[in-house]
Amino acid sequence: MENTLPWLTLKGVPGVGNLLFKRLLDRFGSPQAALAASQAELTSVAGISARIATAIRRQQTPDEARRELDLADHHGFKILTQTDPAFPKLLRQLPDPPPLLYVNGHLHPDALHIAMVGSRSATRYGLEMAHAIAKALAEKGVGVVSGMARGIDGSAHEGALAAGGYTTAVLGSGLLQVYPREHRKLYERIATTGAVISELPLNARPEGRHFPARNRIISGMAVGVIVVEAALKSGSLITARLAAEQNREVFAVPGSIRSRQSQGTHALIKQGASLVESAADVLDTFFPAAAAERNLTPAREIGAASANPPTDLTSAEADLLSKLEPYPQHIDTLAALVSMPPGEIAATLLQLELKGLARQLPGNLFEKAV
Repeated sequence: MENTLPWLTLKGVPGVGNLLFKRLLDRFGSPQAALAASQAELTSVAGISARIATAIRRQQTPDEARRELDLADHHGFKILTQTDPAFPKLLRQLPDPPPLLYVNGHLHPDALHIAMVGSRSATRYGLEMAHAIAKALAEKGVGVVSGMARGIDGSAHEGALAAGGYTTAVLGSGLLQVYPREHRKLYERIATTGAVISELPLNARPEGRHFPARNRIISGMAVGVIVVEAALKSGSLITARLAAEQNREVFAVPGSIRSRQSQGTHALIKQGASLVESAADVLDTFFPAAAAERNLTPAREIGAASANPPTDLTSAEADLLSKLEPYPQHIDTLAALVSMPPGEIAATLLQLELKGLARQLPGNLFEKAV
């Protein structure tokens, strides 16, 4: 990875961010040529001031760059530059792509990727939707990209892995700083069959300022972004905005109008995002002619079973099941909906739980086991 040193050297120049790095690369063809350019040649590049040009000409390969290469080699990580054939092709087209990517695992630059993002404090409905849609996409050979965060991100990765498919996690920290810590095993599973990547140095900590930049990579690698659950002010909506700016398709999964976690996705739909009920809705956007061959049910993966409830239910169980939602409801609310006394509704809910059709949550809350 010795030829990576000029990339790390130029990247380390104060004032040279991703956008200016790309302009220098377009103008000179390589970091080596940019570092060797004259003051006049450098200042002819848009955005390169005399101060930055002087800093580039004086820049020496920092010792930490060599240490970074040794550390990556020690852990078996790859460092891909923008000109590497394995660098994601769509990501390279951005005006500010990362100059290089640290990779644990294997990237598939030619694969079709769909990004999936959403709330860290997701509902069970959101988690199951993310898992089901990611699984169905992976089963059809689509790579699933997400950020390995708690909630929707983790569920999307899990869905792709459950299908034996390919998934990529983009971190807002260095590869040696797994965040969140409870996703260490998920990190290792993703790296085994897919890839965990970051543009940050290996030991960079997960700071808040890193995540908006991380989000542009998630959307930039994919042909479209699915937002599963998001509040009105959330990082997932930032990713959706970045996707639109990058001319990617934006999709949103609807939820309950009473759910704060669905307010952001409903806002996206109002603004023109495509409503998603199943993976078929996403695949039809990119492969409309192949819809009949994909064997995907156009109905919802989530909730399909509830359309045809079991036939071995009592009338009370069937009535109560029809009132349950994939969102928590208090037992008193359910009692009012079905006009049952407390003792009878508690017994009926227990039977539905035993049959795998309902779930009890803390606080006497119940939801449909979708």
